Amino acid sequence: MAREVAERIKTHDVRTVRLAVVDQHGVPRAKSLSSAAGVAALSNGLDFSGAIYSLDSGNQVFVPAFARGGGFGIEEFTGFPDVVLVPDPSTFQVLPWADRTAWLLCDAYFANGQPVPLDPRGLLRRQLAALAELGYDYVAGLEIEFYIVSPSGGPLAPQDAGFTPPAPAVSAFERGYQYLSEVRLDSMSSVLEALRDALGAVGMAPRSMEDEWGPGQLEFSFAPIKGLAAADAALLFRSAVKQVCQRRGLLATFMCRPALPNFFSSGWHLHQSLASRPAGSNAFASASGPLSEVGSQYVAGLLEHAVPSLVFAAPTVNGYKRFRPYSFAPDRVCWAVENRGALIRVQGSPGDASAHVENRMGEPAANPYLYLAANIAAGADGVRRGLTPPAPVDADPYAAPAQPLPTSLAAAVKALDGDGFFRSAFGDTLIDYLVMMKRAEIGRYEAALAAAGAADAADEVSDWEMREYFEFF
Repeated sequence: MAREVAERIKTHDVRTVRLAVVDQHGVPRAKSLSSAAGVAALSNGLDFSGAIYSLDSGNQVFVPAFARGGGFGIEEFTGFPDVVLVPDPSTFQVLPWADRTAWLLCDAYFANGQPVPLDPRGLLRRQLAALAELGYDYVAGLEIEFYIVSPSGGPLAPQDAGFTPPAPAVSAFERGYQYLSEVRLDSMSSVLEALRDALGAVGMAPRSMEDEWGPGQLEFSFAPIKGLAAADAALLFRSAVKQVCQRRGLLATFMCRPALPNFFSSGWHLHQSLASRPAGSNAFASASGPLSEVGSQYVAGLLEHAVPSLVFAAPTVNGYKRFRPYSFAPDRVCWAVENRGALIRVQGSPGDASAHVENRMGEPAANPYLYLAANIAAGADGVRRGLTPPAPVDADPYAAPAQPLPTSLAAAVKALDGDGFFRSAFGDTLIDYLVMMKRAEIGRYEAALAAAGAADAADEVSDWEMREYFEFF
């Protein structure tokens, strides 16, 4: 396949090859190479700064970087070394919005040949392999909300101490409160058509594009995608949207709840099912109910591990401003059939070959690989142990007698830190690293609030959150 990619680089007259690796935040980091260097990297790999793993979402080093083990106890990270990126030829794309430019996603290794244990793509590979041993493949449907705004008042400078969140420019497609309005969708046609064509050209034609609640808020959904390719697609989708919008003088943000007038929270609803190996039939389909026994066991696993898994679904301080009663976002651990207020929503009926479950806890800034890996690990645990879920909610999920979700990132991190299941499934090294990084992030948030004489409030989005997340995600 590497030879085929090299030939495609030649055929398409590619002049620049971007080699990208996903970081701990789910953000692609990349180098742009000449076509010759890109082809060489297919055989030899590419040296790349391991410093990216020391950076928090504010682009600051959150560990004592020159301590032994890089500050997080991994010997190979001593001294800020390079890692080696190994391109995955199956991810090759020619980017239609960039001049003669190709893109390849990579896996990260140390110079000694060992995989980097903090590489989220590697983690998802391992969870998919464990699921395959159980007799199933993973199938995901992506449904992600985000905002497009027109920055005003000069260029964005999100890391500047005096940064003022930009207001959306007054434009037809950003005004109003018209959920699923055809007219407002049409007023956005120029940017939507550009996104449609760009995504289609990289093999990600949207299944739907919808006008959501807030001004400039959209939801894109995609047909089901199998395995690792689903997370790769989520990564490429967010990056493509941001780049296409940027080239049109717009800013796309996957921050959950920006502090802008009339803005609502955005979510990432993860639709999922299992395909039986080797036939590929839907293991969640049932002739007699909305979900098969395997599907019910999977739901039971998602529910049992929901609280400690929340850090993977909502990794930012801002993401917890979304979990409000009657907000169409969940606030407690429960499930239901066709109910958008439940944490786990089952979509299916007797004889429905497309039956699946939807996890509604995610924010659009979630790391795709960690989010999917956590769902697979939790759901597979339910199948492996033959768990039975509690009774589904049949009316109001916000009044159900169920365990509440953590209301802050700090509470969710505490739950993950003390959780034995994810430590066993993902390894202490990764969990300790994520806990350290998130606690440093929480510390900076609390310090910013203290300096401003403010308190953490579920219904207020701070300037710190805008500086931290608005442009980065």
